[in-house]
Amino acid sequence: MRIAVFGAGAIGGFLAARLVEAGAEVSLIARGPHLKALRRHGLRLESDEFGSSRYDVMATGDPRKVGVVDYLILGVKANALTAIAPLCEPLMGDKTAVVSLQNGLPWWYFHGIEADEAPLESVDPGGVIARHLPPERAIGGIAYISAAIAKPGVIRHTQGARFPLGEPSGGRSARSKAFSQALIAGGVKAPIRGDVRHEIWVKLMGNAIFNPLSALTRKTMRDMVEFPETRELIRRCMEEARETAAATGVQIAFSTDRRIEGARQAGDHRTSMLQDVEAGRTPELEPLTGAVVELAVRKNVETPSLFAVYSAAKSAFAE
Repeated sequence: MRIAVFGAGAIGGFLAARLVEAGAEVSLIARGPHLKALRRHGLRLESDEFGSSRYDVMATGDPRKVGVVDYLILGVKANALTAIAPLCEPLMGDKTAVVSLQNGLPWWYFHGIEADEAPLESVDPGGVIARHLPPERAIGGIAYISAAIAKPGVIRHTQGARFPLGEPSGGRSARSKAFSQALIAGGVKAPIRGDVRHEIWVKLMGNAIFNPLSALTRKTMRDMVEFPETRELIRRCMEEARETAAATGVQIAFSTDRRIEGARQAGDHRTSMLQDVEAGRTPELEPLTGAVVELAVRKNVETPSLFAVYSAAKSAFAE
């Protein structure tokens, strides 16, 4: 099994290490100091669950040096996909599957359910991603993991190793089963879901509000849900996300109170958007929150609370 990981950051690097352990041939596409370290010293995974190991893997900044693969794992953030999608062409053969692990609504969301639905501009501006990474190639994935780049070439994994997968069209295809089995062989939990969109919404109903609100308030997950006013705002936004999901045929099984309690148990976790803003990186506002707001408008769902938080964050983080 030949696999390319485009974006060998925390999640991509972790998966690469586990897939090498499973016997796959893995190539990493990276850049900057991280790429230099990968070339000089290999990939190092330091994990509370799997221990510390080093892996000799091919690392390059040029996808043409990798060639056609069986699976392309997209390890970049959602707001980077427009830029990298055109660069993926050398990796794509007739049967190459694309595994998406981005937070938010994916570019392939409407594939197989609403054929005439236009792409969301907040997710795929101008349809660039879909042109270069056709939705029928996609295997949906959701990452439940806590990991970070400790230093160039080194991934620090603290907890979580669950990556539910699913075909946009449903069912258990041969390609999704083979990829799931490879992850499982590497010690990763990778169940195949019959309705991957439900799994996406379970995570997104929290991410759509927790991320921008934390970036605006500079508060942790526990801080936000234990402060009465922000807890109520979170509850309202989650209910609006739930209604938006329902408008596309997804009934979220998790209660809002259960989702909030899960956030409280996360303790002093700082969301990825808060970390991005503090580090001076562009936040993933559009694919996480903007996409829900845009989809709600399209489906005639009222989202006053979520729109207010989105608008404030968009103004605060405008470049």
